[in-house]
Formats: sequence, structure tokens, C-alpha cells
Amino acid sequence: MNHEHAFVCGHPALDFAATLRARRTVRHEMFSAPDRLDAWFVESGLVDSVTPGDDDDVERAKALREAIYDLVTARRLEREYDEEALSLVNDAARKPPATPQLTRTGRRTEASAEQALSTVARYAVELLSGPDVPLMKECDNPECTRIYVDRSRGTRRQWCGMESCGNRFKAAAYRARKKSAQATASG
Repeated sequence: MNHEHAFVCGHPALDFAATLRARRTVRHEMFSAPDRLDAWFVESGLVDSVTPGDDDDVERAKALREAIYDLVTARRLEREYDEEALSLVNDAARKPPATPQLTRTGRRTEASAEQALSTVARYAVELLSGPDVPLMKECDNPECTRIYVDRSRGTRRQWCGMESCGNRFKAAAYRARKKSAQATASG
């Protein structure tokens, strides 16, 4: 399976929230179809297999994602939680989660979309009530709106991921410095 989804945020709930990319500009939707949502659940490692979802599952997933993003943003900016977002996440978390089972070959987690969404919601509850809250940061790339957990030494990480944003920014900064140096040399 080729992995189209990125998991750079350091937490499943934040990776889930990041499936709507570049929120302030082009808004790139990763859950464009039910199979993309199903793929995310499996690629994230939350489940080994998921019952194929439908358009309603995609709509529920998007609503949960936006609620998680709202709550994470509120917590990061030390604002009050939006009541609707809070209810949506708590309602999803109350549903039965994906449950691992022991098989002859090891552990296997099969789930419906609802169970997988419940698992994501429970991760969000844990994150937002846990010790990593002060470590949540938004990527320094102004076009990227991913929020990640910064567990770097001295919490000095700037980018959601080097491949996705860091290298692009460093290359642009290098080109700008080189151009500036050439202008200075020729002037």
C-alpha cells in the first residue's frame, strides 16, 4: 500500500486534524472519498482493517476533524472551548472504540468507521487533558496549518516535518541569501 497520508504531528488526533491541509490558503482535502478515509485509518496504525466506509462516514469524519482542530487551537491559544466542538468530540468518544483482538498470529484490530472515529476522539480527549498541551505548536510554514507535538530538545522544532515544510523553507531561505549576496557583490 502506498502511503498518501502524512503522519508527522506526533499524535494521532493531530495527524487526523491535519487531513485538511493549508487551511488558510488552498485548503487541500485528504478525505476526498470514503476509500481515502479508510486508508487513513489503516495507514495511521489505529486499525489493521476497517469496514469500507461511505459518504456519511466521510462527513462524520470531517465534522470530528474540524471539532478536534477547533479544540486544539483553542487550547493552544488559551481560549474557551467551543461548546459544539466539545459535544461532538465527547459524543464520538462515548461510542465503542476499535478493540484489539488476540489472534494466533498476534494482535489484530478490525473496526467500523464509527469505532475508528471513536478511537480518534478518545486520543483527542487524552491529548487535550494531558501533559503534552504545552508542547503543541503550529508549523512555522505560514501556508501549513498542521499542529504538532514538539518533543525536541529545548522544544526548538519549527516545522511539522523536515520533508514537508522544513526543507522547502530552508531551500527558499538559501536561495534568497544567495540572490542577496549576488546583488550586493554586483552593486
